[in-house]
Amino acid sequence: MIKIFKYIFLVILLPAGFAATAQTTSSSPYSKFGLGNIKGPILPQNRAMGGISTGIRRIGAYNNVNLQNPGSYSDIRMTTIDVGAFGGITSLSNNTTKQGGVFNAALSHIVFGIPVSKNSALSFGLVPYSDLGYNYTIPGKIDTNNVNYKYSGEGGLSQGYIGYGFSLGKHFSVGANASYIFGKLEESATTDFDVSTTFTNSRTSRSRAIGGLSLEYGAQYFTNPKPATRLIIGYSGTSGNKINSTATNLTTHFAKVFNQDTGDQDELTASDTTFFSEGAKSKLRLPSKNSLGFTLESANKWLIGADVTATNWSSYRDGATNPGLNNSFTVNVGGQLTPDFTSVTNYLKLIDYRFGFKYDKTYINIKNTDIRDAAVTFGLGLPLPSNRGVSFYKINFATELGQRGTLQNGLVRERYANFYIGITLNDQWFQKFKFD
Repeated sequence: MIKIFKYIFLVILLPAGFAATAQTTSSSPYSKFGLGNIKGPILPQNRAMGGISTGIRRIGAYNNVNLQNPGSYSDIRMTTIDVGAFGGITSLSNNTTKQGGVFNAALSHIVFGIPVSKNSALSFGLVPYSDLGYNYTIPGKIDTNNVNYKYSGEGGLSQGYIGYGFSLGKHFSVGANASYIFGKLEESATTDFDVSTTFTNSRTSRSRAIGGLSLEYGAQYFTNPKPATRLIIGYSGTSGNKINSTATNLTTHFAKVFNQDTGDQDELTASDTTFFSEGAKSKLRLPSKNSLGFTLESANKWLIGADVTATNWSSYRDGATNPGLNNSFTVNVGGQLTPDFTSVTNYLKLIDYRFGFKYDKTYINIKNTDIRDAAVTFGLGLPLPSNRGVSFYKINFATELGQRGTLQNGLVRERYANFYIGITLNDQWFQKFKFD
């Protein structure tokens, strides 16, 4: 059974590597701002605990790839592979209308951690960076004529990375990731008049191919205030890197006719191209980010922790354009309880029970109203039988139930349920050394 599971696990790695590249997994009008909804390189086992990661080294008895803080890599003692998927349902509402739940799903991540020595490890993989997905209409009038302003966007960015972390003495570790952020974002804005008017309809489309390097770094201090109890204090950050954007811009005019058979107003082929540019290059200046967090854990029994993160989105630039984003502030709190990880008679005692909460004052402010995001989180870590004590497997589930936005000032409120699943493998592949 274990051999079959291992082969299945390896077979899904190849398609996951391709499928984890940028996919539209958002149905949010708020993804219009900046680079879309920022996902964060957080695996399901962390998401179930409110997203805590800065002070995480390993989770319970299993080796864990915590790429949010590369200073944690020095605690990877076995070759570790983690691959996962995402699914989410989002409903939108404002003061007048409500949209039913929209479902999105995709393979989400594939990451590797490989020990290099007793006190260092290498990690690499592919994770989502952001996603863009919105489609909404704002009705209006010009004089007495009806007009619809239509906005749509799709695409996303992915983050491929390679990192290294190592210990400095018995209580301190550092690490860094070199990442390549890449993907495509496509957006359009349409001014659509009723067919009975003489006004000209127009559409402006923008497609951007984005790619560039980013550097992330982290450090952790760890000590034992009591026997079998470990306190970890962590820091992670990114500098304000610049990445490349190559844009294609197109503005067209088009006509509409009334279809007597269907009663619809059909759009004709574009009648006039008023502007076209291809290969317009610019720089995107990403924000700097600083995170501080801690965890307190008792040898494979329980873990609690918290993170605070400040991101300087006010420094974000799209070429020469300042989109006017605000600095964001995020708080993550969570923990895990494992009743008895050595139990041989009661499987329920082997399960990791996870819980948490997250709060994010996002970088979006509309009509002098901050857009906030808050969610409760919970999940399970389900261990599978080991293979002769050299291979260990765990399935991790996480759920986020949350809300972003508000009904105040005519804005949109999103309520969402996000579901994550990941499979973690710990094995002794590639290891030619012995640990003390």
